Amino acid sequence: MAVFLTSVSSVTVIVLIMALGYILRRTGWFSDTFGKNISSLITKIALPASIFVAVMNNLTRSKLFGLSAGLIFPAIAVIIGYIIAWITVKVLKIPAGRRGIFMNAVVNANTIFIGMPLNNALFGQKATTYFLIYYIINTVSTWAFGVFLISNDDPTVDKSKKKSQKLNWKKLLPMPLVGFIVAVAWMLIGIPVPSFAEQTLTYVGSLVTPLSLIYIGIVLADAGLSNMKLDRDTILALLGRFVLSPVVLIVLIKIGASFGLGMPTLMSQTLTVQAATPMLAVLPILANEAHGDVKYATNVVTISTVLFIVVVPILMAVIQFV
Repeated sequence: MAVFLTSVSSVTVIVLIMALGYILRRTGWFSDTFGKNISSLITKIALPASIFVAVMNNLTRSKLFGLSAGLIFPAIAVIIGYIIAWITVKVLKIPAGRRGIFMNAVVNANTIFIGMPLNNALFGQKATTYFLIYYIINTVSTWAFGVFLISNDDPTVDKSKKKSQKLNWKKLLPMPLVGFIVAVAWMLIGIPVPSFAEQTLTYVGSLVTPLSLIYIGIVLADAGLSNMKLDRDTILALLGRFVLSPVVLIVLIKIGASFGLGMPTLMSQTLTVQAATPMLAVLPILANEAHGDVKYATNVVTISTVLFIVVVPILMAVIQFV
């Protein structure tokens, strides 16, 4: 019960900051470009700084090997998620323009704007290095394969004339991941970080949580809560994101433990919660570029972002017994 109440308290803080962004956007405090501006600030500057500081403060050479071993479980879970989502698309005949969106909705999570602040609220900075495990897998999954699924589902293009998609290394190596790589290299070399640089990075990195939640509030305000609609494909996507993804990961972790591949409790809890975070905030943008069903993409992102408020406390209560 105590864990449930703690998670409710943490989620309440998140909701209040999101509500602030929502209200300020709706009342005209923020211009149309403000959301995009803070999105760039978070992903290109604040989050890399936060990750760098977290790695330097929480990761050692010995812990690094344990971190790499933890990549196996979410990686396999992502693969299983894609297979189940693909089968669902075929069996239930989800229409063109929604297929790629649906598979991404089931498998890929909003690790930056929801996952990171949620992780900090529930587990604190000590769990940041575990968060990075899921972030790495999610990033590679999204930009190496997820984007291909959406672009390959363009209903306006003749399948026989589609061109093969090229791997976008710029997307595959975004600044947060670059920040992690630089931090690991710095840590392995053993160069001390000057105090002024550490303080600067700490201050800048602390912007991630509040700005991320304000950004989500802006997204919800722009999408319009009154436009949310629960149809069959949306419900299936929500079940995939909030039920299938965490359950698959939990099962894999339990199987791994039975074979002597156990992991710290905090790591397993962090990975499980990340597996149940809302859908990618960029889904509507990717859908628009591929002439997909933008309304469907916006709908699943909006509803999943609202529903996570209920899902997280329940999930936190459940994983205590796993």
